[in-house]
Amino acid sequence: FDDLDGPVVVVGSRNWITPAAELEETFFPQKEWILDAVHERLIGLQSHEVSTNQSIGEMNTRNRAGV
Repeated sequence: FDDLDGPVVVVGSRNWITPAAELEETFFPQKEWILDAVHERLIGLQSHEVSTNQSIGEMNTRNRAGV
């Protein structure tokens, strides 16, 4: 980790039972989640509009809830 230029950011599915196929986009990581995490936690992406909350505060809230 000494060679990394920035902090590690994790984007993944929540700790929950896998939903039905029609709900997969709300459960499994999507490209928007990755872009939002990069924008909020690593480098601001020019003209990017955030569609999900990938902040450290939201991650802590999910961890406390167990999801």
